[in-house]
Formats: sequence, structure tokens, C-alpha cells
Amino acid sequence: MKRKLRVLCLFDIIEPKEGEDFSRELETEDWRTEADILRALEDLGHERSVVGVFDDVSPIVQRVREYGPDVVFNLTEQFAGHRDLDKSIAAVLDLLGVPYTGAGPMGLGLARDKALAKKILTYHRVGVPAFVAFERGRNVKIPRRMPYPVIVKPLAEDASEGIARASLVSRDSDLRRRVRFIHQSVGTDAIAEEYVEGREVFCSILGNDRLRVLPLREVTMGNDPRRPRFCTYRIKWDPDHRQRWGVEFGFVTDLDREVARRVSRVCKRAYRVLQMRDYARLDLRLAPDGRIVIFEANPNPFLARGEDFAESASEAGIDYPELVDRILALAVRRGARAR
Repeated sequence: MKRKLRVLCLFDIIEPKEGEDFSRELETEDWRTEADILRALEDLGHERSVVGVFDDVSPIVQRVREYGPDVVFNLTEQFAGHRDLDKSIAAVLDLLGVPYTGAGPMGLGLARDKALAKKILTYHRVGVPAFVAFERGRNVKIPRRMPYPVIVKPLAEDASEGIARASLVSRDSDLRRRVRFIHQSVGTDAIAEEYVEGREVFCSILGNDRLRVLPLREVTMGNDPRRPRFCTYRIKWDPDHRQRWGVEFGFVTDLDREVARRVSRVCKRAYRVLQMRDYARLDLRLAPDGRIVIFEANPNPFLARGEDFAESASEAGIDYPELVDRILALAVRRGARAR
């Protein structure tokens, strides 16, 4: 974007904090994305300001009114420690009439509820794993035809939180045990999803009116039978664990052209029906029988350098500052249309 913008960045903080100095946080691993975004904005010549968000929206309202940003780069994923309230921050920005990056309240809410997202995708003829949801505070009632084996996950978390080797279960007693673990230890409803054998592929999409599917990435698990055949929390976030088990993330290089077209078509449909915007990632399985099964929808995915979305963009010839600039441009253009 040639125009220089005034960008307000919204970041999560884990407790209330006085002042605007986040230099210490920006040096930590947890703030990699935030640091990368700020550095890219500086490289692009955009003006920038930061608000840390915990359990009070008044700093957002005050800064928007005083600073008058052209656009907000929304990197919040929770409010007051509750992941399912991320959509409320987007709603506040809508009420303030300021354009912001990423999904709106509806898109964030739909993707957060894994069961609801799968129901919507099923209605639109997008393949998803068979699933059963288990609410907290109710008896764990298992259907007679449970599609074992299944992976038990938190219903409304992301980034593979609550997913471990013990998440894959093949009998009723283990399912009950794992569901109770999610209810008690993670503190959310649970969902049990059919385990689909096949290649685990990540499809990153950029755009709104015209969608661009970036080069596909996948995780390869090696041949050790003791290792889980799916992404656990440690596989995603612990490099030493990945090295120990021979797990690697890389690009899909051997996909038949027709299969690649089908993946692109299916993921674009999912992106639109789940009301994603600007950028998102769909996680799917390519089953041996040819099925394309979407098991996760990720609006506003992890955007740090070296992670899947940025790597896919780089493979497509979009360097990191340009990727940030394109996301900003998509938000600004959408905001101009809304006026």
C-alpha cells in the first residue's frame, strides 16, 4: 500500500498494566507475532500505536477516539482470559466504526464453536469428520455408533490446546475419561471428532472478494508407531519434541493437480460460508479414499515470521512486510466500502 497509514495495534496482555511500554513483552517468545508486526509496520513507514487489552474496553475506545487510526491491526485472541470473547472486541471496533484486520464477530464466533462450524460446513456440502459434542455439567452420553477412533478436543479453544497423545481414544471408558479431563482441567465443553487417516494439510487463504490460496503446507509424522498421527499441542509448539519424534512442517510438493484444485475449491467455500475475512487458514486431512475433510477453521491465524501462514506467503513471492501491508489494505478497502 503506497499510502502511509496510522495503525493502531491491539495486543493481548495477561493482566492489567499501566502505561504503553511493552518493550519487555516484545522480547519474549509469546510476543513473536506482535514484535514482527510492529517491525514490519516500521519498515513500511506506517505510523503505529499500541493498546494492550485485558478486561477493559475503555482503553480501546479512548485510543480510537484520540488517535484516529486509519485501521486497527487486531491481534487479540481473548478478553479477560476467555477465548470465546474475542468476538466481542471485534464488535466494539464495529461500534466505533473503525476498520480492522481479520474476521468480524460472526466469523470469530462461528470458528470458535467447532461443532457449529462443522454443522454449517456440512450444510454447504463441505466434508468434515463425524463428531459429537459434550457439554459441561451434563452426563457424558455416548452414542451407540460412536465413530471410533476419535480425537477429543476442547470445543472452543485453538492452537491445539488440550490435545495430547491421550486425546485419541478407541473405547467408551477412555472417551469418558478424556471428556471429563477437558471439562475439569481445560474448563470448556468437549468435542469428539472422528479420526481420519491421511495427510494433514494446512491451506492459507488471503483476500475477500477475490481469494488467493497460498502454497499448501503439511506436517509429516515419520514412521514411529509410538508417535501420535495428529498435531498435539507439543508437536505444534515444542521444537525439541518435534525433533525427538521426527516431525517436520513443510510444503506439499507432490499433489496431483486435480486434487490441488479440489482442495482450493473446498477451502474457498469454507472460508466464505464461515465468514472469514482478509486472511485465514483451513486445516484438513487428505484421506486415502480421496476425501477432503476439514477439521479446523482458523480466522486470524498465527502470523509470526517462520510460521505456516507467513511461510506460505513467502513461497508465493510475498515477503513479510508486503504480507502485513496486504492485510492492512484489505481491511482499509472494506472499511471504505462500509462508509
